Amino acid sequence: VQLQASGGGLVQAGGSLRISCAASGLAFGLYDMAWFRQGPGKEREFVSSISRSGRITKYADSVQGRFTISRDNPKNTVYLQMDTLKPEDTAVYYCAGGAGGSYSFTTPTRYGYWGQGTQVTVSS
Repeated sequence: VQLQASGGGLVQAGGSLRISCAASGLAFGLYDMAWFRQGPGKEREFVSSISRSGRITKYADSVQGRFTISRDNPKNTVYLQMDTLKPEDTAVYYCAGGAGGSYSFTTPTRYGYWGQGTQVTVSS
């Protein structure tokens, strides 16, 4: 199983960026997907999740209204559209996939597969 994140980069505050995560080696349509991030000197935190069908999405309060998660099951890819970026959004963004279970969508434990991360840097 591989989760390959891409699309990170340097952007000015107020700008936009879309990051992607391409999955291989798993039945993508059967997995809930999520994005987490880890900023400098911070712990990894939940950003957003999307259910296997795409009908249920969740967002951290800090990104609600600015970020949009989506998925394209035929392309085995999940996206995170990030608008109105702020310097505090600077972090390594990780995609994660999980086959479900009793854990909350926002809990890292729900997800058994993780990508390598993509760096997003927002300058002020």
